[in-house]
Amino acid sequence: QVQLVESGGGLVQAGGSLRLSCAASGRTISGNYMGWFRQAPGREREFVSTINWSGDATYYADSVKGRFTISRDNTKKTVYLQMNSLKPEDTAVYYCALTYGLSTDSNGYPYWGQGTQVTVSS
Repeated sequence: QVQLVESGGGLVQAGGSLRLSCAASGRTISGNYMGWFRQAPGREREFVSTINWSGDATYYADSVKGRFTISRDNTKKTVYLQMNSLKPEDTAVYYCALTYGLSTDSNGYPYWGQGTQVTVSS
């Protein structure tokens, strides 16, 4: 089994920054993709970003492109999401997820963390 634990969420003013981390443990296999999704109250869970194993391929939702940066450290089995220029509409629970092929669809990810709350005040 794979366990994912997110951290780094919190309350920040609009225009501020946060860095989310997600540590993986258990039976992780090399070659995986790790991604971030978010879900705001009353809305569907939506794709934010994903990164391949080697870290040289990254994908972003249009809504966060240019503001968010995903990265990973395989020695620590950790993926990061640096979020800059945050907006109130970025407020959501952010989830880390892991899969073994490129996907921007939440149904393509079998492993999920518990989520971390990000709140951006105006």
